[in-house]
Amino acid sequence: MAIHLSSTEDYESLLDKYDTWMFDCDGVLWHGDRPIDGAVEVLDTLRKRGKHTWYTVSGRFYSLNSSGKRLLFVTNNASKSRKSYKGKFDQLGVQATVDEIYGSAYAAAVYISSVMKLPKDKKVYVIGMSGLEEELREEDISFTGGTDPADNTLEPFTLANFTLDPDVAAVLCGLDVKINYTKLSKAFQYLTRNPGCQFLVTNDDSTYPSADGLLPGAGSISAPLRFALERDPISIGKPAKTMLDCIQAKVNFDPARTIMIGDRLNTDILFGQAGGLATLLVLTGITSKEDITGPHASSIVPEYVTESIGDLRAVGSS
Repeated sequence: MAIHLSSTEDYESLLDKYDTWMFDCDGVLWHGDRPIDGAVEVLDTLRKRGKHTWYTVSGRFYSLNSSGKRLLFVTNNASKSRKSYKGKFDQLGVQATVDEIYGSAYAAAVYISSVMKLPKDKKVYVIGMSGLEEELREEDISFTGGTDPADNTLEPFTLANFTLDPDVAAVLCGLDVKINYTKLSKAFQYLTRNPGCQFLVTNDDSTYPSADGLLPGAGSISAPLRFALERDPISIGKPAKTMLDCIQAKVNFDPARTIMIGDRLNTDILFGQAGGLATLLVLTGITSKEDITGPHASSIVPEYVTESIGDLRAVGSS
């Protein structure tokens, strides 16, 4: 059963237990372009709040306060690159560096270059936005589709006007707010006609929380292809271990002293549990109290629950 945090002592205990704090962003730190109340103050507190190591000198106890908590931002939003996300953090007044931000677009690019080891003469067909393209360029991956005006059309698609590119060795699907029949048809052609073409998605999120309510997520964009192909893709973002592998390749942390904070049970919380991390569910995004209580409660149970990340303002920064 999840522990519902409410008192100052609860939050103090939580801060003492964990040194590395991984945060989802949408629905946890902000809604669209609006920060969640108290989120900025809490992040500032965590950065200032160090570990207390007790030691003795001549029989007297002393406390050594080290540097603050390590913060990492782990998002399935593939519409932005890490550099673009840094701009959003700056705009909202949230302190963060590019190296602290891990998005599914970045993880997908790393997967293609380092795990798939895509040959330089091959390319990726992209259903996605400019942020995904930017991360592919950073990894020196050739691609087609994406924001290409030729694919962003409402004109009817016909095979008579289509030339199959034999160099496309993977289709990568992320959130695309300009999804259309042309993009889906081209992706389908590559996946059915190019031998060994890999079907990849940045994440499986069915929805995402915008500033004004829920909207279809990247998982909904790839759903027509799954149905047409009768096959599931390789998913790279949360809850897949690929995302955690990407972080662990860059950051040294102790899973036993690490906590994942998220608003979605089947991505954020499952991701933390699969990686051996503690998990804290906030109720400011996708998951509601009804999802974790009562006869129809989810089988995914977080270790801790609180209404909002702003609740951690109950503790001081010292």
